[in-house]
Amino acid sequence: MANRLSKIYTRTGDDGSTGLGDGSRTGKDSLRVTAYGTVDELNSTIGLTLAADGVDDDVREALVQIQHELFDLGGELCIPGLAMIQAADIDRLETVLDGFNADLPALKDFILPGGGMAAATCHVARTVCRRAERDVVALSREEAIRPEAQRYLNRLSDLLFVLARVLARRSGHGEVLWQHVRRPRG
Repeated sequence: MANRLSKIYTRTGDDGSTGLGDGSRTGKDSLRVTAYGTVDELNSTIGLTLAADGVDDDVREALVQIQHELFDLGGELCIPGLAMIQAADIDRLETVLDGFNADLPALKDFILPGGGMAAATCHVARTVCRRAERDVVALSREEAIRPEAQRYLNRLSDLLFVLARVLARRSGHGEVLWQHVRRPRG
C-alpha cells in the first residue's frame, strides 16, 4: 500500500459530503455512496459468517475470495469509470455455486433463515447482498455503472443461499423448512 493513513479523521465530511476515489466530492447520502456502503456492509457480514464456528476450509476459502472481490467492487463503485469486477469473476462464482449445490438435495420447500450461527449469518449476508444489488440498480438508473457489478451481486446472493444450506447441513442443525400453518378463524 503506497499511501498510509496516519490520521483517521479529516473533518472534511463534517458538512455531509465525502470524497470519492477520483478526488471528487459528493453527498454522503448519494446513490453511489449508498451502493458502495452496502457492499462494505455485505463484506462485514461475510466476516461474521467467517467468525462463526463450523465453517469448513472449502467454504472459508470461497468466502475469503469473495471478500477480496467485494473490496474490488467497492472500489469500482467509489471511483467512477474504474473496472475491477470482470466476467471471469462472475464465471468463477457460478463454478463455485455449482460445486457446492451439486451435493444438496433439490429444494421442495422454502427455507427459513437459521440452521446454526454460521448458516444464519450467511442468510443475513444473502439479504444484505440483495440490498446491495438493489442499490447498484438504483445507481445505474442515474449514472453509468458497468453491468458486471449488478451481475456479480445477483450471482453472489445465489451462492450465499447455497452456502447457507451447506453450512446448516454440515453443522448438524439442518435446514429450517417453512411450514404454512393454518390459523384458526375466530
